[in-house]
Amino acid sequence: MKLVLYGDVRELMDGVRTLAPELGIEVTEGEAGDRNAVRLQVQRRPGPIEVSRSGDEGTIRFAEKIHFFRALGLFVEESRRADTFNLTEEPQFTTLGAMIDASRNGVLKVESMEFLLRKMALMGLNLVMLYTEDTYEVEGWPYFGYMRGRYTQDELKAIDDYAYQFGIEVVPCIQTLAHLARALQWNAFAGLRDTEDILLAGSEDTYKFIEDMIRAASAPFRSKRIHIGMDEAHALGLGRYLQLNGYRKRFDIMNEHLRRVLEITDKYGLKAMMWSDMYFRLASKTGGYYDLDALVPEDVIADMPKGVQLVYWDYYHDDVEFYEQFIDRHRRFGSDPVFAGGVWIWGTMVPQYPKTYATANAALTACKRKGIKEAFATMWGDNGQETNVYNALLGLQLFAEHGYAEELDEEKLDRRVRFCVGPSAEAFKDLSRPDRPANIDLHPNYVTNLTKWLLWQAPLIGLFDRHAADMDLTGHFPAIAERMARYQKEYPDLAHLFAVTEKLCLVLDKKWDLGLRMKAAYDSGERDRLRTIAEQEIPELQQRIEALREAHRAQWFSIYKPFGWEVIDLRYGGLLVRLKTTRARLLQYVNGETDRIEELETERLHFDGPRREGHRLPPYYHRWDRIVSPSM
Repeated sequence: MKLVLYGDVRELMDGVRTLAPELGIEVTEGEAGDRNAVRLQVQRRPGPIEVSRSGDEGTIRFAEKIHFFRALGLFVEESRRADTFNLTEEPQFTTLGAMIDASRNGVLKVESMEFLLRKMALMGLNLVMLYTEDTYEVEGWPYFGYMRGRYTQDELKAIDDYAYQFGIEVVPCIQTLAHLARALQWNAFAGLRDTEDILLAGSEDTYKFIEDMIRAASAPFRSKRIHIGMDEAHALGLGRYLQLNGYRKRFDIMNEHLRRVLEITDKYGLKAMMWSDMYFRLASKTGGYYDLDALVPEDVIADMPKGVQLVYWDYYHDDVEFYEQFIDRHRRFGSDPVFAGGVWIWGTMVPQYPKTYATANAALTACKRKGIKEAFATMWGDNGQETNVYNALLGLQLFAEHGYAEELDEEKLDRRVRFCVGPSAEAFKDLSRPDRPANIDLHPNYVTNLTKWLLWQAPLIGLFDRHAADMDLTGHFPAIAERMARYQKEYPDLAHLFAVTEKLCLVLDKKWDLGLRMKAAYDSGERDRLRTIAEQEIPELQQRIEALREAHRAQWFSIYKPFGWEVIDLRYGGLLVRLKTTRARLLQYVNGETDRIEELETERLHFDGPRREGHRLPPYYHRWDRIVSPSM
């Protein structure tokens, strides 16, 4: 389709030209032009988005730059179906976007960030929170982000420049208290440690370092906002701080530290935001964030430094009223919070779309009811970024469609994700199916990551075998693998998403009950069965794991910087070597070289203790090191 744009287009054309190949359009500017083109009048004014066409004449009316790019996508999408239409959308938020985690080993290449920014522009999302704990350069601190794929100043500026053409704000998100274990592991930071992941509050050296961080993190960006973190500092004041200063109320330490950090952000003309959880945790007897019995004392709120915006993060609840209540609790601090929901791609091998839908629908409904105007979707990569961030694209579309309608239209969401991203909503949702067997009744808000613990656990010791015994997954994984193979052909641009999941399912089909079958054969003295497992099944399984590793590696290197992949490589390598040991142990036994296999004589218990008894649903556990062994 050929378009001739005229009107209020001067600030838009760079972005239009960038998106044109993706949209399959040819674009020129000016009222005159090709008689075979559609003339598209562009008008910027306050009010809702309006998109219309009648034959060869079209109109887009919009208020904010990002609204135009969503509208342009709508215009092209609708033009593929008809040459006459009239659409209106009312933006529900002033700021809506995504937090991209670059701190859990997966640091996106600049071109991968550009891919996401193009998709976000078409969706109408105007905020990127770039979460970098130590993955950005700080002058004078060579060990900060050392061998972690840290962004250079030039790379961050390139990301900001690319986002700017669409009206997308990129906000640096750093940590100025906790979540700094990867930096603090080096002795270069020994004098700045309170605990292994928390900075030493009250130390002048700490604030000199924080100033260096803030200056470096904010310099490449146009935005005058910065997220200073400060979440989950559970042991604040209980490490070196305690030795140096004795015990002090942690509310006081928190407020004093925040005051010093805000002095630095003020110096650089920055508006700060921070996670809110520590104030709520410190008020709770159990240390819980979402403790409805806890209330932050009025004197603490009064003493809290002003001029910082709280960020309320919650990706767990599925009832609107809970979110509404917690929004009100945040408003006690004197201003509206920013809301942070979640697209669940962390701690597992596949995305968790039932959980994402259950929590996001409730949360964003509550935000709209309560008049919250800023929100974003987090996409964490906890425990090594095993799940690729592109798996979250349907979740971003979900947030976007909430952002332009009072009530979500799922049919429209399905159409929009096909247009903006490519794969259907069904295809993205099917990526979640390996973790959700059809023969197990799982509530949408229930999360299990059975693919992760079934993949990584060592068959000889089978720490999750008791849970595997509660399930029958016969035929579950091959059926999904067939779907994934079909999606690779249907959606070649994102085929790698489905290729990795297909290979994962082919591995798990052979591995999910391997430990159970070995132990059953051992307990009943079936040496021939053990020999078949050792000589036939394990070699085939090793080949499937190697195919999965290669697909996973190709996906990683196409999207992320190379740093961090070594962690995943070690997991695959460990799994393959453990299978090699398993095969050797079985053959020693069946060949009479040993009269017992002690690992298979040990009773299998539920992974997480007596509370599991009588609870047959597959659990969620995200730490690889505990999945593979109870030893250090």
